[in-house]
Amino acid sequence: MPELPEVESVRRGLADWLPGARVDAVRLHDPRILGTTSQRTIAPAAAEAFATGITGAGFGVPARRGKFLWVPLAGTGEMPERALSVHLGMSGQFRIHEPGDPVHRHTRADFTCFSPDGREFALRFVDQRIFGHLGIDELTVPGRWRSRLPVPAQMAHIAPDPLEESTDLDAIARVVKTKRSAIKSVLLDQRVLSGIGNIYADEALHRAGVHPLAHAARLRISRVRGVLESAREVMLEALEQGGTSFDALYVNVNGESGYFDRSLGVYGRTGQPCLRCGTLITRLVVGGRGTHICLQCQKPQR
Repeated sequence: MPELPEVESVRRGLADWLPGARVDAVRLHDPRILGTTSQRTIAPAAAEAFATGITGAGFGVPARRGKFLWVPLAGTGEMPERALSVHLGMSGQFRIHEPGDPVHRHTRADFTCFSPDGREFALRFVDQRIFGHLGIDELTVPGRWRSRLPVPAQMAHIAPDPLEESTDLDAIARVVKTKRSAIKSVLLDQRVLSGIGNIYADEALHRAGVHPLAHAARLRISRVRGVLESAREVMLEALEQGGTSFDALYVNVNGESGYFDRSLGVYGRTGQPCLRCGTLITRLVVGGRGTHICLQCQKPQR
């Protein structure tokens, strides 16, 4: 699943195209993309409402929190302000195309757009597994976070992420210390800190020298802060390299893969030597998630 660096790479790509662009037409090739994984029967009226709500709207600047993405909509005559909300799921992709380009067989939605200078282009949402989601949602400012970023209402429960300017890692470290769970499970809890998935949790814990099964409440606050700083650091590095791509399921809006997979220290390297100490990387399971660890660099908690 795309994590924060991959979604931010997509957001930056969209930011080069969408602000000020107008949606001229919407075609839903597969209305199931409007549902969730547990709701895949979409009424024709819902599909029509989505298309009507987007057509004629102008796109604002794409925004992101954690793994969630949205594009504010303007000019629809609706209040409060609304947005096209997006979750990429396991394999969702936004692709920019010239008019008339062949349509990929996994294209689920196709937006015909015109840039402010009148250039026509196609914004297409491609999703092989259909675990992604598109929708129209009202924007709100959640009162529980320091951030004043307006977010889609369905995302209001998602905590700020490590790359947001308002994120206070000291405050988050104190929250982590209250959790009676393995530190890796806490890192994956999007209500504590959003955007971290399996890849970057493993990488952050390895960099910080913390065992993934360490009890969060028993870790020193300095160790927790070190894990959070490592998470921010590794995700910034991944972002510089376009994210992590293991296959064609993740590409940016231009169809390009990220290459941070070449820089991973532990994730996906079971049986290979640790780049720090040479100990073979081990795989174990934490909270049902495959986890990669160097037992020399990340000793068990006493």
